[in-house]
Amino acid sequence: MRLFAAVLPPPEVAAVLAGEVDRLRRLPGAQALRWTGRPGWHFTLAFYGEVDDGLVPGLSDRLARTAHRTQPFPLAVAGGGQFGHGRALWAGARGDLETLRLLADRAEAAARKAGVPMGEHRRYQPHLTVARSREAVDTAPYLAPLADFESRTWTVRDLVLVRSNLPASGVPGEQPRYEAVASWELGAGG
Repeated sequence: MRLFAAVLPPPEVAAVLAGEVDRLRRLPGAQALRWTGRPGWHFTLAFYGEVDDGLVPGLSDRLARTAHRTQPFPLAVAGGGQFGHGRALWAGARGDLETLRLLADRAEAAARKAGVPMGEHRRYQPHLTVARSREAVDTAPYLAPLADFESRTWTVRDLVLVRSNLPASGVPGEQPRYEAVASWELGAGG
């Protein structure tokens, strides 16, 4: 199954972000982007790709230990940026980014130790994707409003293992479906 580890924003934070995204979608040229929806909003910590079913229990055990070793921390959705010359538009994060990066590094290490093949390690860039495009898009009109955006701060209390179900219908604009496979409370181990 296609899996990743993530931090999910609480519903009230996602609602505030949805209001900002609705404003961005009304800007000229917004139809050139495929906008993601609230069910898909998350801060990916480590992307695992297709994971053999036999590796999932070991990965889950290691992620549980990772969560228990990491204390809850404050986070807000704030600011934004783009990847790939306008192929992805994202909202960023503010708060305890050091702990968020530590959690991402630990989630990646958990996968490696569980035998999940991982690509080259990259420095973690916290982001929540709000839109994508197959072509390069001028994101400047969207980056300016995102620069001033900031949600309320919440306390991250869980590490979530998420399954990504890619679109199969062939319908243009169909979004992947995400489902939480497991969740572990941060700091529960003492």
